[in-house]
Amino acid sequence: MDEESQQPAPPVTFTGRKTLVAAAVAVTLIAGALLIRPARSDDDARPPGPSERAATAVGMGAPAAAVDLTALVADREKWVAGHSDDDASWAVLGSAYLEQARRTADPGWYPKAEKALKRSLELRPAEKGNFDAMTGMGALANARRDYGTARKWGELVRAQAPRRWTAYPVLVDAYTGLGDYKAAEKAMERVMDLRPGLAAFIRASQVYRDRGWREDAAMAMEHAAGAAKAPAEKAYVLFRLGELAWERGETAEALRHHEGALRADPAQAEALGGRARALAALGRGGEAVRDYRLALGRTPVPQLALELGELLESLGRAEEAKVPYGTLSALAARGSTNGVNEDVVLGLYEADHTDPAAAVRRLSAQWSRHKSAQVADALGWALHKSGDDAAALEYAKKATELGLRLADFSYHRAVIERGLGDEAAARRHLQETMRTNPGFSPVRSRAAKAALAAIGQPAAGGPENMQPVTPWVAPELPKASPKPSPAGH
Repeated sequence: MDEESQQPAPPVTFTGRKTLVAAAVAVTLIAGALLIRPARSDDDARPPGPSERAATAVGMGAPAAAVDLTALVADREKWVAGHSDDDASWAVLGSAYLEQARRTADPGWYPKAEKALKRSLELRPAEKGNFDAMTGMGALANARRDYGTARKWGELVRAQAPRRWTAYPVLVDAYTGLGDYKAAEKAMERVMDLRPGLAAFIRASQVYRDRGWREDAAMAMEHAAGAAKAPAEKAYVLFRLGELAWERGETAEALRHHEGALRADPAQAEALGGRARALAALGRGGEAVRDYRLALGRTPVPQLALELGELLESLGRAEEAKVPYGTLSALAARGSTNGVNEDVVLGLYEADHTDPAAAVRRLSAQWSRHKSAQVADALGWALHKSGDDAAALEYAKKATELGLRLADFSYHRAVIERGLGDEAAARRHLQETMRTNPGFSPVRSRAAKAALAAIGQPAAGGPENMQPVTPWVAPELPKASPKPSPAGH
């Protein structure tokens, strides 16, 4: 345990008491944020029950199985109903609510998590070292994409307890969302020093990906796979490996990883969306539509609705596409009601399908708060769609020159450069797009191929004026002076 750990909380009763370690158990939210302490039981040698398994899993920075997580929530709700002054248990409950939000993509869990964490802070304020609730608040802010607030909570914990490892995953996510990739890398290195394991390897892979170090990102995630124990942990790592393979354009490998994730944990709904993406790129549109609809039923997030709508359009089913587009708007509105920032996906949708000027306003406000590569790319694209390619190029450069290598980013930059008449740069970035991931989008992949074919190859002989106007003639070199004759000859 960390040097600054608190004393154990009063005993708590889990459903079916099992053997628990006498030391505190670290609980991390959304793969890394909150410390909790379950009860002691020195003479019970039976295997841990569902609620204890959930506590242990998230305690090691790992996803919890859905059934175990449900048991933990029920157990803690029952406990705090009769022990409302137990600050540690309120923090545990907040962590469980956050993990439920991650698994279900239901933003309705966020206000519940906030209420529980704030109750914990009322009972034991931040100035008295309630690190559990403080890191929980940071994880909650990250989940809502309020990265500035998340950074404040993470830095507050770090200032008071620099060896508290659970603060650093919060800081990695916060700095990444703010576009401070060097600070994210430093925070990742710190958590690797303090607590190498599943949560640290996942964050290392994230940082390496954002810096464009693809091989390192894949290797770090392989280490995470080695550290994963429970089926839910293995499924989550396989999903992340699938996403990395997808971004590299290795579609068949991505499909294998996502299918492996679903075999390990059929409730791993994120892998359904990943499998849908891969199936669409492989030309299996009907199966992809099925998986997108299943994924939206289990994890209703706006990004999946946008992808399904665009897939349906690419299949000539524009009328059907109106349904997921309407779902996107409804989901984003619900998220906003629960404090979730969906401006990037909303801005991209508005830029391509409804109102580019509104997208520029939305994403400009977002850029003032979060200067990440994702926001730069989206704002650049919105500016292009609104007719301002000169301004758009500045943001497209920020998105593509920070390190992250995504086909969407290079495609957006290529289209903007072509709009400015720079065909050489457009050709270069279209070629990069196709090298990175030729099936990156059912709509934009086709547009990228068509644009590259229209631009064609550069004229033979290289750029204009590169060849001399007159044939080259060898210069007349001075002849060497004859050697003087030796004396006497």
